[in-house]
Amino acid sequence: MNEIFKNLVDALDPVFRRLMIMAPVKIQDLPDDVPKAGVYFFSEKGTSLYVGRSNRIKTRLQEHSRDSSTHNLAPFAFRIAREETGKSKASYVSDGSRNALEQDPVFNEVFLRAKRRVRAMDVRFVEEKDPLRQCLLEIYVAVATGAKYNDFDTH
Repeated sequence: MNEIFKNLVDALDPVFRRLMIMAPVKIQDLPDDVPKAGVYFFSEKGTSLYVGRSNRIKTRLQEHSRDSSTHNLAPFAFRIAREETGKSKASYVSDGSRNALEQDPVFNEVFLRAKRRVRAMDVRFVEEKDPLRQCLLEIYVAVATGAKYNDFDTH
């Protein structure tokens, strides 16, 4: 294995362990000392759901759960809404597209409930400033926790 990559991989588990021992918080109760850059992890009733990364964690977490957030800002809630409405397949035409779904009053109500559900979830976060380590850590946490809504599929 490439030595540089091996060193990066070897450094993931200690950061993962720090993330997992963090006492979870709610988005509305984020402390003042949220790191600027790193990885965040959503869970609900002990079930691992979603892992993300950002260079502006506090703002990013709030975007995931704001009532006014669009599919671009709240993709986790959007995915939950797709699942709940049975519209889980991406569409590459206007009919069934993300924009069209957001205009559908029934889907939009489910999406709003999903954003509020995300707001009530437990969230943890850990600092990681380096973009490469941040990316690898996101994948590591998603795999290690079995996060339901991370699939790393391309669209």
